[in-house]
Amino acid sequence: MCGIAGLFAIDGSLDDDALARVGGAMADAIAHRGPDGQGVWTDDGLVLAQRRLAVIDLTPTGAQPMLSADGRWAITYNGELYNTEDTRQQLASRGINWRGTSDTEVLLEAVTAWGLERALAAINGMFAMALWDRRERRLHFVRDRLGIKPLYIGRQGGRIAFASELKALAVLPGFLGEMDESALAGFLRFGYVPAPRSIWSNVTKVQPGEWISVGADGQMDKRFYWSAAEIARNGLDNPFTGDDTAAVDALENLLTDAVGRQMVSDVPLGAFLSGGIDSSTVAALMCRAERGPVRTFTIGFAERGYDEATHAARVAAHLGTDHTELTVTAADALALVPRLADIYDEPFADSSQIPTHLVSLLTRRHVTVALSGDGGDELFGGYNRYLFSARWGRLLACVPRGARAGLAAALRRLPADSLHGLLSRLPGLPPLAADKLLKVAEILPLDSDGIYRRLVSQIGDIAPLIPDVLEPRWQFDDDPLAGRGDTVDRMQSLDTTTYLPDDILTKVDRASMAPALEVRVPLLDHRVVEFAWQLSRGMKIRGGTGKWALRQVLARHVPRDLVERPKQGFGVPLASWLRGPLRDWAEDLLDPSRLGAPLAPSPVRRMWTEHLSGRRNFAYGLWNILMYEAWRRRWVV
Repeated sequence: MCGIAGLFAIDGSLDDDALARVGGAMADAIAHRGPDGQGVWTDDGLVLAQRRLAVIDLTPTGAQPMLSADGRWAITYNGELYNTEDTRQQLASRGINWRGTSDTEVLLEAVTAWGLERALAAINGMFAMALWDRRERRLHFVRDRLGIKPLYIGRQGGRIAFASELKALAVLPGFLGEMDESALAGFLRFGYVPAPRSIWSNVTKVQPGEWISVGADGQMDKRFYWSAAEIARNGLDNPFTGDDTAAVDALENLLTDAVGRQMVSDVPLGAFLSGGIDSSTVAALMCRAERGPVRTFTIGFAERGYDEATHAARVAAHLGTDHTELTVTAADALALVPRLADIYDEPFADSSQIPTHLVSLLTRRHVTVALSGDGGDELFGGYNRYLFSARWGRLLACVPRGARAGLAAALRRLPADSLHGLLSRLPGLPPLAADKLLKVAEILPLDSDGIYRRLVSQIGDIAPLIPDVLEPRWQFDDDPLAGRGDTVDRMQSLDTTTYLPDDILTKVDRASMAPALEVRVPLLDHRVVEFAWQLSRGMKIRGGTGKWALRQVLARHVPRDLVERPKQGFGVPLASWLRGPLRDWAEDLLDPSRLGAPLAPSPVRRMWTEHLSGRRNFAYGLWNILMYEAWRRRWVV
């Protein structure tokens, strides 16, 4: 696992010495991703750079950038291959004189033997790479199938730069960082910048499963060697035909193999454990592999409703793991907040970034690699929005849209203060019942796809916040399944291609790589993804509960009573923190006289005032605005 960067000076404007200096500066900017070494390599207008986190083959034979044995290919590569030995055996007939044991060398020789297209089809792993064909003078950029590892490409005149993180591009001489206001619109709505955009207008993200090649003339060719949407369509067209037992057996076998492959490491390894379905399944299968004691890590919060440490401890005790738990105080968490704009050098506002970074810091004190349970909700139907759609979607569809719109309008006409005062006095209602009722009013008039879009939007109407910015059409506006499946299928497919890589995996990558911790995600082995899409709805959502098949696998290893509980996100008490210990920090960032363009101060101030009053909970929308303003002051002003 590493940080990669480089520059292709197509215009011939930089000699090798200048390129080496640029490459070194770019690598220094992401030194946190790789504390074990730095490499810079130049070749007639190109520099490849890397910061190394040594995980497989700790010797110099695993260092990068690396050349293939025949000298044709050069690579800087961030990631891990999980079928390295299988691939090495397939290449045995070529009589390769292996220099070391790294997966990077195996990847290079696979490309040499088979060509890049066949090699990409054969490898199993998480990766982002820049691969230089010295014979054809062609630079290839490739990102793994699910988007676990990041890769940005920036273009400025006759130069093309790339990096694992935007901060490595920011050090380029003459870098012109002009903000893409359309990308900002996406960030304010979703809490992340949807790919392929980045916050900078001249920088794009390589998308999951994408392969981009650049010739000496600067022309870019783009293609997808693997598509999550296509996999979803194929799975729906070719469903699994076995019974429940066969499905659970097949899933367990796949997951066992995936977890076992991802436990290969030359450095200490552990796992995140929250005590939920996904992380408990991964930990249980690690224990089943019987490769020595399994180390597990969790953090707890003193705030009631946010602490999962007790659940994790019970699962760890049952599995017999070497468990480490850290109780985090509000002061510990809040001390991190001012650093978030450095860790996430693009606006990013999933507040679980805070506990994810804290558990990464804890874990890195003991191990270098950790396995996580990310991906289970998207693949196996775990999110509440899926359950809501499956349960209430058809019922809402039976009510004429006009009637729903009328009821919604009537609810919105009720004064928020009066509604809050009335409902707060009624016994048995949840906190902020008025706020929840007004949110229901927002989705009542919508069709199923509109409901999904609103549910994934942190702010329902961003137009007043950025009145001079036209919001573009997003991927959410299209049907990824081309008429196949139903609303829940479309939700899962869109989440897998948008929310998963752009939010969940981005969060984990930056939070973990900041302290140089490699995180692997066995549930996102592409074979598991392909199998999950073949499973019927009933094998995912059954009896009003998601992740049915995954729960059956886990039940073979952990008693149900240790993990069966209402779904709980990995969150923080954001609403109360903004009214309390974070208030001064937020007040400074939301100061109308300093608020950055193109935000409109008045609607921002109204949101803040309403939230402070306790009548409305605008915590997540405000967090988006706060993270943008913190980013702007760090990277723009």
